[in-house]
Amino acid sequence: MELLITKLKTEHDLPDEELLRLLTREGEDTELFAAADEVRRAHYGTDVYLRGLIEFTNTCKNDCYYCGIRRSNTRAQRYRLTQEEILSACRTGYDMGFRTFVLQGGEDPRNTDEAVCALVYAIKEHFPDCAVTLSIGEQSRSSYQAYFDAGADRYLLRHETASEDHYRKLHPAEMRLANRKRCLFDLKEIGYQVGAGFMVGSPGQTPHHLLADLRFLQQLSPDMIGIGPFIPHHETPFAAQPAGTLAMTLRLLSVLRLLFPYALLPATTALGTISPVGRELGLKAGANVMMPNLTPARARQHYDLYDNKICMDEEAVKCRTCQEERVRAAGYRIVCDRGDVRR
Repeated sequence: MELLITKLKTEHDLPDEELLRLLTREGEDTELFAAADEVRRAHYGTDVYLRGLIEFTNTCKNDCYYCGIRRSNTRAQRYRLTQEEILSACRTGYDMGFRTFVLQGGEDPRNTDEAVCALVYAIKEHFPDCAVTLSIGEQSRSSYQAYFDAGADRYLLRHETASEDHYRKLHPAEMRLANRKRCLFDLKEIGYQVGAGFMVGSPGQTPHHLLADLRFLQQLSPDMIGIGPFIPHHETPFAAQPAGTLAMTLRLLSVLRLLFPYALLPATTALGTISPVGRELGLKAGANVMMPNLTPARARQHYDLYDNKICMDEEAVKCRTCQEERVRAAGYRIVCDRGDVRR
C-alpha cells in the first residue's frame, strides 16, 4: 500500500483498480494522511482560509431525499434574510478578518436574477476587497452569467454523485444528473472559480460510485472540492439510514489532496458533527479551508440540513474564535485574505 500512496503522491493519479484498492483497504491511514499533508504544505504551507458562511434562505423547491430543507418537510420553519441582514453579517465577518463570503441557500423561487444580482452587487460595493461565493443550486446559464457580471467570483455546487443509478436513489424523478453536470461546466466556461463535491456514505453508495466521483472531478478540474459524511435527517426518507463514517471521509480527503494538489478542500461542519475533532483531523488529512457561520443566530437553527448539526446556537464571534483555536491546535494558521486557488 505504501507504494500506491507514493505513486499517487508523485503522479497525482492511479489506474481504476489501484484507486479502488486504496479506497477499500483495511487498517489505518497514517501514511496516506502524512502524504496528503506533505502535498498540501508544498502548495499552501500551513495556511487555512476562512469563508464566512451566510445561510440566507432555507426555502427550496427541490425534494432531495437526503435534505432536511426539502420541500416536503412541512415542519421546517422557513425564513429568508433581508439584504440588510446579509450586509450586517458581512460587516461582522469583515471586522473579524473574513475576505470571502459564501451565500448559501436552497433553490428559493424568490431568488430571481434581479434579486441575486442586486445582493452580489451590494456586497461587492461595500466590501470590494472580498470574494463572493454563491451556492444556490441549479440555474440557467444566463442566470449564472448575470451573477458573474454582477461581481460573483465563485460558485459551489456539489454534484453529490456522478453515477446515474446512484443519483436516482437520492433524488426525485424531476431532477437530472445531466443537468447538474451541465451547470458545473457552464460555470467553468463563464469563468467562475468552481466548487463541486459529494456526500460520503450516502444510501446505496459503493466504492465504484466513489471511483466515478473521482473520475468526474478529474474531468471537471474544479478549484474547490467539498465532501462530507452523509448524516440523516429525521424528516426525510433516509431518516433510518446510517451516517457516513469519519474514517472514509478522511481517507477520501487525503486521496483528493493527492489527486488535486492545488484544490481548496474544506474541513466541513458535517465532519465536525460526526466527531468532536473531525475538522482538526480533516485539516491533518489535507483540507485547507474552514467555514465559520455568520448566519444570524435567530435563523441559523432553521438551516437544518441534517440532524445534530453543530454550531447552531453560537454567535459569529464565538464560532470564529473556536475555529481559530482548533486550527492552531492542529498545527496550522488562519490567514485573513481571499484565499484564491493556487493552480
